[in-house]
Amino acid sequence: MSSPLSPRTRWWALAVLSLTQLVVVLDGTIVNIALPQAQAALDLTDSARQWVVTAYALAFGALLLLGGRIADYWGRKRTFMVGMVGFGIASLWGGLAQTGAELILARGLQGVFAALLAPAALALLTVTFPTGRDRNTAFAVFGTVAGAGAAVGLALGGLLTEFFSWRWCLLVNLVFVVVGLVGAALFLRESKAEGDNRYDVRGAVTVTLGLGSLVYGFSLAEFGWGNPATVGFLVAGVALIALFVWIETRVANPLLPLHVVTDRVRAGAFLIQAVAGSVMIGATLYLTFHLQLVLGMTALTAGMASLPLPLATMLTAALVTSLLGRIGPRPLMITGPVVVAGSLLLLSRITGGSYAVEVLPALIVMGVGMAFIFVPLQNLALAGVPAHDAGVASATANSAMQIGGSIGLSVFTAVYAAVVGTHGSGLPSPAVLVEGYSATFVTAAVGMLAAAVIAIVFVRNRRTDRLRLDGPTADAHR
Repeated sequence: MSSPLSPRTRWWALAVLSLTQLVVVLDGTIVNIALPQAQAALDLTDSARQWVVTAYALAFGALLLLGGRIADYWGRKRTFMVGMVGFGIASLWGGLAQTGAELILARGLQGVFAALLAPAALALLTVTFPTGRDRNTAFAVFGTVAGAGAAVGLALGGLLTEFFSWRWCLLVNLVFVVVGLVGAALFLRESKAEGDNRYDVRGAVTVTLGLGSLVYGFSLAEFGWGNPATVGFLVAGVALIALFVWIETRVANPLLPLHVVTDRVRAGAFLIQAVAGSVMIGATLYLTFHLQLVLGMTALTAGMASLPLPLATMLTAALVTSLLGRIGPRPLMITGPVVVAGSLLLLSRITGGSYAVEVLPALIVMGVGMAFIFVPLQNLALAGVPAHDAGVASATANSAMQIGGSIGLSVFTAVYAAVVGTHGSGLPSPAVLVEGYSATFVTAAVGMLAAAVIAIVFVRNRRTDRLRLDGPTADAHR
């Protein structure tokens, strides 16, 4: 077992791991701003356009549990570095893609390697900061990056598309990959799970097919919820996930030990993460469409117009971190979704008028609400997890956000298509587009209110729960 990292090295390790989280999250949205240009350049249909976003989130979310176990068993630093290299190769392919099919396949391959990278990074953070106040601070930084990353992706995507090309929204990852690899070599220590390290192959195959089928079924909902293909894939997805749970109760070394998700507080955190992911990945996509297609902003202007959201999150994070130690996570996890729901209802009142009046206030309010959610969320999702299961618990947290984002995007697309479709065929007018976007924001607001109810029911706030955030988080909580 390697010696513990020095305090200074630990904070450098946090910087490397936070950078990784930023890359993984922003890659879910960085191409959003560039989609109109990429669609025109590669002659993509509207349905194919959605898959540029969905392919990444689907591959990422479906393979995360397996990626988490690989990190636990093969070595978290080793998995992290392999994920980085593969992510860079996939980004290069996507940036040089000459057809829409190539771009979609490259985005899917990015998701495959992100499924190695993300759980390894979060597991390394868990073992680097195992206890105490430093752990709270580290997870607050990491959670803030996770919460702001989607909006940062929009801003960076706008900058790159305006001054370079939509291709640089993918090629820019090569810079992050080089920095991440150098930082990992210098500041990260290898760790892996001790004991029985046999892979649960049946569980891995079943859950991957189940999640993939579920997300694909939701993606078909724009063609109608009663469509036989939609119903078939949704039913198959639910059945496969149920079979996966049954398998996990009967294998000696499960892919997902059920105690990771049956703990009430962690279960609530995972569910809230899924809903928040749907808003950050799905709803923000329609916001970028509104900025460009209705308000007529360039890619750069639309990206910059998205910046108030992450800036508000980062500025609020310090306050939320101090509140977390004093009042615990429950009030924060209830307040945050309610505030975000309010901001989405503000957005639903858009008419195509002034950005400063109709959009900016809502973005600021949304950023504040997201800080209340994401600062405690990652810590809460991993508190009390045995060290042996750090990777798979990290994967579950990431999977909740990515699968939530994929399903959310599909549901919002179905809602949008239903509203716009009632106005007949042909190119929708700005007024019709606004009506469609408004409906997606109302749908997202309902989801966030459901997240507040989840927090009320699942997230406790007794003194013992606060100790779980501040004290030992490994075997003592088995």
